[in-house]
Amino acid sequence: METLFTPYASFGGGLLIGLGAVLLMLGLGRILGATGIMSGLVFAENGSEFSWRAAMIVGMILSPGLIFLVTGKMPELLVPVSPLMIVIGGVIVGFGASLGSGCTSGHGVCGLSRMSCRSIVAVPTFMATAAITVYLIRHVFGA
Repeated sequence: METLFTPYASFGGGLLIGLGAVLLMLGLGRILGATGIMSGLVFAENGSEFSWRAAMIVGMILSPGLIFLVTGKMPELLVPVSPLMIVIGGVIVGFGASLGSGCTSGHGVCGLSRMSCRSIVAVPTFMATAAITVYLIRHVFGA
């Protein structure tokens, strides 16, 4: 399985995620963590939090349409695993985000920039786990 090298798209995406994190912090004083935003939307404890959380999720869903309007083509999405594996992976990631008190976006984008001790531990843990998983899947199990 070959991984595509997309430096310009990746750089642009990173800039937009960083801009979104800064604007959310400046505008509402909130940290951009996708799992926390979704969790707060589904298990809302405060009605005033609903609108900005819903706007963030809707924006994430509609983003490919915006890319289509700008470039004239939809982003290519290749998922070489079954829908069942996607669900299992989602459950594992959700459990990990709960266990780690946040997800990669919250810890990696916002936590590191705030020099959060918890994020300084969490991000290398995420990265090591990802590297081990890719190695096992590609070289041990041969998928």
